[in-house]
Amino acid sequence: MAWPRVQLVVTADDFGYCPRRDKGIVEAFLAGTVTSVSLLVNGTAAESAAELARRCGGVAAGGCSSRSSKLSPEVLKEVVGANADTLLVQTLEQSHRGTKRSSSFQKFKVSVPLQVREELEAQLSRFRELLGRSPTHVDGHQHVHVLPGVCQVFAEALQAFGVRFTRLPVECGVGSCSWLEAPARAFACTVERDARAAMGPFSRHGLRWTDAFVGLSTCGRHMSAHRVLASLARALEDIPAGRALTAELMAHPGYPSVPPAGGCGEGPDAFSCSWERLHELHVLTAPTLRARLAQNGVQLCALDDLDSKRPGEGVPCEATLEPFLEPSLP
Repeated sequence: MAWPRVQLVVTADDFGYCPRRDKGIVEAFLAGTVTSVSLLVNGTAAESAAELARRCGGVAAGGCSSRSSKLSPEVLKEVVGANADTLLVQTLEQSHRGTKRSSSFQKFKVSVPLQVREELEAQLSRFRELLGRSPTHVDGHQHVHVLPGVCQVFAEALQAFGVRFTRLPVECGVGSCSWLEAPARAFACTVERDARAAMGPFSRHGLRWTDAFVGLSTCGRHMSAHRVLASLARALEDIPAGRALTAELMAHPGYPSVPPAGGCGEGPDAFSCSWERLHELHVLTAPTLRARLAQNGVQLCALDDLDSKRPGEGVPCEATLEPFLEPSLP
């Protein structure tokens, strides 16, 4: 039997953030669109999320999303001797804008490796406690796992724990997405640049990722069936089609958090409280997206399905995404 042209993993992030987000993620999984779930192991609802995954039809909570408490404002104050809240914003902005780093940021970078290793090991161990096994894949909250100075240690830790998959957030063409606000577009382009630089360390430590990634241009209110298909087509158009191609769609669905419940000890953030989480949930649970993916030869699957497939196995089918290569609607 011929393999579909594209195998797509749809990952819902932030499972364990709060019960409302978790409820929406489970609904999206049971609807058949979400095929993979990343558990935020230090989220306030991580334990109930793990139990929910076991009860609700085998929710594929195979991923571990690392949000580092070791890089909290309190720790940063000790590392850099400055107002950590302001400095963290400044250094991240400098990093994502590609501007010159401050001397304080250099100190921050020196302290990162040990803290990242300790936190990753703690969170991977926590995942095992919650679900009784190691995760199939691990990524960093807000893509911190591809940052310079972090990606090497991240890859080493995953190799030591036997984790083979990670997320490589390289979304081709995201810089030309006119519907994104300028800061979001700049952030996406910098994430892509850092991710490309992280490919070397990831490869050297045996990590794998999908052929293509989509999600930066379709986050929140920007998500629609048309945009997902168009972004997927754009991401895949330059990849040789001698085999079934693989892709990941990053999503953040759920019912918006309501303070004070949620977060990782500090309460829910504006992102999780936004109505945009509900918008993503509606797109992912409506039949339109699944139908259009199927019409274009896209097979929804989990990362485990990709892992079992040997390179070169199968022949791409006739269906293509070419009709969606035209510019997306605003």
